[in-house]
Amino acid sequence: MKTEVLNHNQIQRICNRFAFQILENSMDGDELFIIGVKTKGYEIAKIVKKQIKSISKKKVNLSFLELDKNNPKESIHSDLKSDKKIKKVFLIDDVLNTGKTLAYSISFLLSHNYDSIKTLVLIDRNHKQFPIKVDYKGISLSTNLDANVKLLSDKKKLTAILF
Repeated sequence: MKTEVLNHNQIQRICNRFAFQILENSMDGDELFIIGVKTKGYEIAKIVKKQIKSISKKKVNLSFLELDKNNPKESIHSDLKSDKKIKKVFLIDDVLNTGKTLAYSISFLLSHNYDSIKTLVLIDRNHKQFPIKVDYKGISLSTNLDANVKLLSDKKKLTAILF
C-alpha cells in the first residue's frame, strides 16, 4: 500500500521555506553555496536554488555529492571547486533515515575546511543510527522501521511516497 506523504505543491512550499531559511542564515556575503546529495537531494537543491534566485540577488552556487550507499567511505564524488574560498555551505538531502548518508557527506565536506555546514532534509524519518542533527527539515515522519519513503519524480513533479 502506497501513501502520498508530500505532493508536489507541498514540496515546493517546503523548498520556498528552505530558501528563506538559507537567506536568513547568510546575511553576510553575496554568494551562497548549496550542495545536494545525488540524486533526489540534488533535485531538492535545484528547486531551492530557483526559489532563492526568485527572491534574492545573491549568487547561488550549486554542487552535488554522489556516494555509493553500500560503500560510502570510498566512493564519494563531487563537482565542488576547491579553488574557491567558501565559508559556509548548505547540504541538502531528500530523506533522513539512519543518518549514514549525511554522516559520510559531512565527513567529506569537513576535509574542505569550511567554517560552517548546515544540513537540510525534506523528510526526517526519526530512525537515526548516527549522531546527525538536521538544522532545517521539511517534515518529521515517524514510521515503523520496515516502511520506506521515496521521493518520486514524474514529469518534473516530485512527490514523496510511503510504502
